Amino acid sequence: MKVFPIAIFLAFSVSMSAQYTLPAASPRQKIEQQFSVSKITVDYGRPGVKGRTIFGDLVPYGKVWRAGANSSTKITFGQAVLFGGKSIPAGTYGLFILPSEKEWKIILNKDSQNWGTVYDEKLNVAEITASVQKSAEKQEWFEIDLKPVDDHSMEMILSWENTRTTVPIKADQMDKTSRITEKLREIRTIEREK
Repeated sequence: MKVFPIAIFLAFSVSMSAQYTLPAASPRQKIEQQFSVSKITVDYGRPGVKGRTIFGDLVPYGKVWRAGANSSTKITFGQAVLFGGKSIPAGTYGLFILPSEKEWKIILNKDSQNWGTVYDEKLNVAEITASVQKSAEKQEWFEIDLKPVDDHSMEMILSWENTRTTVPIKADQMDKTSRITEKLREIRTIEREK
């Protein structure tokens, strides 16, 4: 009877599909960086250049872009921060960009659950302007990187194609952060002495 080989093939196919998926056109990436007394997390889709002209064409100037692909990019701050100088409470936000040739408006929005660039502008919690640098080195896949500067500050670097911009992020309410840091050091000292 021919049912047995078909059953083996189906079982093998189900087993293989559980282990593998089709390559994503814009793979999802989640990055996390220890920051001050907490951490910052970014979850975003990474589209590729794939021979296209990106800024001013695929991503038009003067139109809001979701800072990635597919569902909106989410950034989570574990503590209050100064995002490009603007005070932002701890929480998760949608990250959007309004690009132009020489500068980008970087937008944080209260709604982090959107798909694409459909969002309510009234829910924006911060809009900062960052200058754009051109790079001779091509960045094939859109990238968001978090680079520590010191214990309580970092830079968020966004780069794609031959374009790059940087947003400074610092711990807000430094007096409170310093007290928490001091308490954590005291606890570590006590634990080491046990």
